Amino acid sequence: MRHNKAINHLGRKSGHRKALLANMASSLILHKRIKTTVAKAKALKMYVEPLITKSKDDSTHSRRVVFSYLKDKYAVTELFRTIAPKIADRPGGYLRILHTGFRQGDAAEMALIEFVDFNEAALASAAPKKEEAKKTTRRSRAKKAEAPKAEAAEAPAAAEEAPKAE
Repeated sequence: MRHNKAINHLGRKSGHRKALLANMASSLILHKRIKTTVAKAKALKMYVEPLITKSKDDSTHSRRVVFSYLKDKYAVTELFRTIAPKIADRPGGYLRILHTGFRQGDAAEMALIEFVDFNEAALASAAPKKEEAKKTTRRSRAKKAEAPKAEAAEAPAAAEEAPKAE
């Protein structure tokens, strides 16, 4: 039975697994999306999402804690400077896993893991399109009644100005 065995060991010893997840996490943070197997993507999601939550509080302590997981100062800087402000109002679910098919060599199921707020193509299609205010119909009675009066008032003024110009 698998009681209380939530972590996927990915067929590696603990040191190798921690190094793998740290490298994948820093690559994901720097590149905003990576392609990997589904099992690694799910393990990476569990590894990175608490770090992203911790990055919302930009303090020295949280930076040090995140650095102890990532072991890459450029990834930590990217996480705290660009990613954290963009996801500040999101309560969780920072990453998306998209299944992309099977790998040619060993038929491993592949996936694309990416930040939800950094996919411009998905954001553009999901954003509501700005529509212009709907114009009133041309058969509006109020405008029709005012139009002849305005044209009648303009016609004598135009006739008076023409002789003055000569």
